[in-house]
Amino acid sequence: MYVRYCERAGFSTEVIDVQPGDEAGIKSAVIEVKQDFAYGYLKSESGVHRLVRISPFDAQKRRHTSFASVFVFPLVDDDVEVELNEADIRMDTYRASGAGGQHVNKTDSAVRLTHEPTGLVVQCQSERSQLRNRESAMTMLRAKIYMQIMEEERKKRQEIEDNKMEIAWGSQIRSYVLHPYTKVKDHRTEHETGNSAAVLDGDLEAFIDAYLRATSKAASR
Repeated sequence: MYVRYCERAGFSTEVIDVQPGDEAGIKSAVIEVKQDFAYGYLKSESGVHRLVRISPFDAQKRRHTSFASVFVFPLVDDDVEVELNEADIRMDTYRASGAGGQHVNKTDSAVRLTHEPTGLVVQCQSERSQLRNRESAMTMLRAKIYMQIMEEERKKRQEIEDNKMEIAWGSQIRSYVLHPYTKVKDHRTEHETGNSAAVLDGDLEAFIDAYLRATSKAASR
């Protein structure tokens, strides 16, 4: 959905990391979006998303509800000062698991960085070179630490824990219903549409616009 949205908007994307699910599907994925103001648009997607459908993995064709947690953070330029002590960073390497030709799977080129003081973990396996993967992971780590600093400052002003909602009933920001009817509804703005197929194919403009208008109106009060 997000890759298709970026294609529609003319944003460049790169899949940085994909972890397959235990049985099927995707357990987690990291996508880098390269475009000015991309964070300003996509920050509206942070939160829990709820999907209701007939599961393709259920032989009895029963309706299933599943949840996905989305976190959006900006890339931090090298000139932004975020202090990182190399001694605080643990690096682990592993064999890249995704598609990428035969070469990518022959060496432990994938990199996982753990920032010990904060417990933040990032990983990258998109490049063949371990050095390039480490550089990309460091950029993501710097961005996550920057976001954590900004979040801590924000919490000093007001106690808001919206970005740490439990992935469960009642905590979702948006619901995608594919059965027994089709509807996508954003629970923050009440914006909704019956064309769920279009939304899942990247037609998110109306939802993003509704969120930005609502937050802008709230901020001006």
